Parts: sequence; C-alpha cells; structure tokens
Amino acid sequence: DKFSLIRSMHSYTASHGMGDHHLLSGRRYAKDFIPPSYGAVLAWQQGNQSGGVPPFVQVGDMKSTNFGRQGQAGALGHNYDPFLVDRDPNSSSFQVEAFSTLDSVGIGRLSDRRSLLRSVDRFQADGERQLRFAKTHEAFNQQAFELLTSQKAKKAFDIEQEPQRVRDAYGRNRVGQGLLLARRLIESGVRFVTVKGYVRYGWDHHPEVFPRLRTEVPPYDQGYAALLRDLDDRGMLESTLVITAGEFGRTPRLNTDARGPGRDHWSRAFSLTIGGGGIKTGMVLGATDKHAAEIIDRPVSVEDYAATVYHALGMNPRKIYHTLDSRPTESLPAGKVIPELVG
Repeated sequence: DKFSLIRSMHSYTASHGMGDHHLLSGRRYAKDFIPPSYGAVLAWQQGNQSGGVPPFVQVGDMKSTNFGRQGQAGALGHNYDPFLVDRDPNSSSFQVEAFSTLDSVGIGRLSDRRSLLRSVDRFQADGERQLRFAKTHEAFNQQAFELLTSQKAKKAFDIEQEPQRVRDAYGRNRVGQGLLLARRLIESGVRFVTVKGYVRYGWDHHPEVFPRLRTEVPPYDQGYAALLRDLDDRGMLESTLVITAGEFGRTPRLNTDARGPGRDHWSRAFSLTIGGGGIKTGMVLGATDKHAAEIIDRPVSVEDYAATVYHALGMNPRKIYHTLDSRPTESLPAGKVIPELVG
C-alpha cells in the first residue's frame, strides 16, 4: 500500500556503467557527456533550501570500472556532486570524517586553513580566470566550509541519536542503517539521498545466485519496509519519493557457472518500485511473459521513469544548463510522465 511496482521497464544497454548512468539520470552516457544524476540536477535547479546541510548525499561509494562514478554531477560540474558517506553506518565506530576532523582542528584553525587555501586558489586562478571550473572550485570550497562548520549537519549524520528499537527495526547491517541515515538526512532538510543497497555481494549474481540472494534480500526487505513505515508514521511519506531500482534486469534463464548457477545481464525487461512523493500506490504497472523475458503489456522506458521522477520532485525537464565545455542542453530532453502513477 506504500509503493507501486513497474514490471515492464526496459533499457537500451546491458552494460553496467552505461546502465547505471542511464537509470540514475534518464540520459545516455557518452565519452564527451557524463549525464548529471537526479540529485545533482535537483541541487542545481532548486539549490540548498534548508541551509546547514548539503542538498545531495550519497551513502556508499558507487563506481564502474570503465565509466567512473555514477550518480554524480557529471556535466554540471563538481559543485553539484553529492556529499559522500563512504563508511559503514552500521559500524560501532561510524562517524563522518569531515566532522571528526573539525573536532580535532577547531573552527579557528579551520578558518586559517581556509584563508591560506584562498590565497593559493587566487594565485592559481590568475592564469585560469576565464575557465569555468575555477569558479566551480571556489563555490565548492565555500559549500564545503559551510558544511563542516554546521552543527545541523553534524547532528543529522549522528545516527547514534536514534533509539535502539528504531535501529533494530531497520536492521543492524549496512543497508538498514544506510536507509535509516537517509531518513535522518531527509528529515534535516537534505533534498536527495542515494543509498547503496546491498550488504556484501551486490546484485550482479553471475555465479551463485541462490545463496547470494539469501544474503542480500532479507536485509534489504527489512530496511525498505522499515523506511516506508517510518516515513509514513512521521507524516513524511507523502512528500518523500522512495525508489528501489537497479540498472537493468537479469536473464530469465540460469547460466552454468562452475561456482554455481547464476543470472547474466538482461535489458529487455526489469522491475522497480516507486512510492511516496504523491505517487499513486498499490499498483502493478505492466507485465512480462511467463518467463519474465519479454514485455507483453505497457512498456516503460528509463526516460519515462525519469520524467516521472522529475515530476514528483518538482523539477523542470526543459530547463537548460551549460556543460563544462559550454554546450547548452535540456535537463531531460526525452521522456513522458507515466500518467497511471500521478494524479
């Protein structure tokens, strides 16, 4: 009752890196164009409306061997990259390194370091004054300093403040605690959070699909359910879009890997869930054949899904930005909102 399921997604690619970029932005990756993710475009279009916390956070580092880090700002420039939390929030020693550094250095010394950095940057910028990345670098430094000195941000990232029963409800593992941290961040004013949603193996099960799913599915199932209930109990679900998605599907037929049967890449049909944020819930949209191999009803492209995300988040798909090499481009040139899921 708190989300809807799209069973007829399809993608143009079965390449991890290209699929990752596509799913997380609604646009195709190219060697001369790295598409900005939803969180980056939202941060650019709407800015940091809360103050004291970053607009965009990523919990868990994600990167592709051949296509770099996905879910970043790409062509918008590093100023709109997510604030990265790359430590396990389930660890007893979990802390965001930026804030622990501030405790040991102090705001006074940090301000001195900032002044020194500005002097160095000014010297370098003399030869780069016409280059856009010099301005982006300065804006990024300003944003970083404001974050480091923000008690609001420090408190939001302090997951130890949560009651033990709440932490247990989400699950004492990286996924569950990552989703709980995401709720804390959204509650504090962060606009967009991406959480890496696996405990150990990831979801790319070329070998040993059955034992690996037994490791990965229960923690995610528990954490996802807890997140939806928690947001609903706090009156936040209607204003918070919650998505579970991977970059494409997996083959309906098992392979014969020597380590144990697994499933390979499959872009012709896959599923995702989407709920909250004004999305109609309790729906199953689309269908595949009896082998879950081919779409037989209501195909949904990644671009259409992206247009629906834009709609739910109040983003303008036609708003134009300039890439780092000054090319004008629409935020989301293709895709139509899925009418069955919106009011």
